[in-house]
Amino acid sequence: MNAEAVMAYSDGMDSQAVAALEGKKLNGRVVRVRIGTSERDISRQERKEMPFHAVPYKVKIAKKDGESSARSRGFKFSLISAMAGYLIDVPVAIVPESGQGALAPVLLPVGHGYEDYRNHPAFTAQMERFVYSLLGYRFKYQFPRLWMTKGETLKEFVDNCEGGSKWHKTRSCWQTSRQIGFNGTRRQCGICAACILRRLSVHAAGLKEATDVYVWESLRTKTWEAGAAKNFDLFTNALHQYSVAGVLHFEHLAGLQGRSDYQLTSRLSNFELAQSLGESPVSVSQKLDRLLRQHAKEWSAFTKDLGPRSFVRQWIRSSAS
Repeated sequence: MNAEAVMAYSDGMDSQAVAALEGKKLNGRVVRVRIGTSERDISRQERKEMPFHAVPYKVKIAKKDGESSARSRGFKFSLISAMAGYLIDVPVAIVPESGQGALAPVLLPVGHGYEDYRNHPAFTAQMERFVYSLLGYRFKYQFPRLWMTKGETLKEFVDNCEGGSKWHKTRSCWQTSRQIGFNGTRRQCGICAACILRRLSVHAAGLKEATDVYVWESLRTKTWEAGAAKNFDLFTNALHQYSVAGVLHFEHLAGLQGRSDYQLTSRLSNFELAQSLGESPVSVSQKLDRLLRQHAKEWSAFTKDLGPRSFVRQWIRSSAS
């Protein structure tokens, strides 16, 4: 097969954008590997046009033995990518994650939880060793957008790639329809961390989405409940906590460079990244600093545009007091 890289592919914005951007650089020689069949509401004709072949398999796991943290998703995507590369003798996998998604969960772990390495170069470096031990195959994971924000990636995709206008068909939300179902439509919640990052990135790229993309049609309202679509009634404490956590995660990331412990945090992170990527700590430090400055700039513009009465701005002010 005439391919130079494989890439685990989902319905997400990063997948679509990076597949197109890297495919353009490699003259289309990128093999996309889809995991799962989450496209449930597309037409039969659209399904025929999707460039994927299904490999049937079935795994049955007792409910009590299931893994619910979603951290195993990183292992699943990276291993399937490696298996695809091994089968067609392509030794490179593209990891489409942008900097905020790959690095922030390690720089800012949630509560008392462990750092989330599922999309981090330190994790894929371990996966490279695992794949070699398993298959005797030298395989490499590359992060072409690691030092860019999701907004920068989206803008470059829209400006430079054929099909860039289809970004709005992607999905970012991880909430299930049981949690945010609304009038039988497949909306995204609009207030989990993944949706907040999506909305931030769309704003940073200078783009707009229709209000009915999300259950939370507006982030400008004075109260959290008022931002949801009319007649939505699945308000839960868990959903509220997800919303607050998502907003404050990106607020804290924007303020990370101003924290008293930033130098220590960045030195440890830079050393780990430098080892994993095979780069110098100085180069990594400069790239990380730029990424954090760009995120802070985008976040400031995004939250300012919501207006001073927004419940998002209220949460930010409360966290600072």
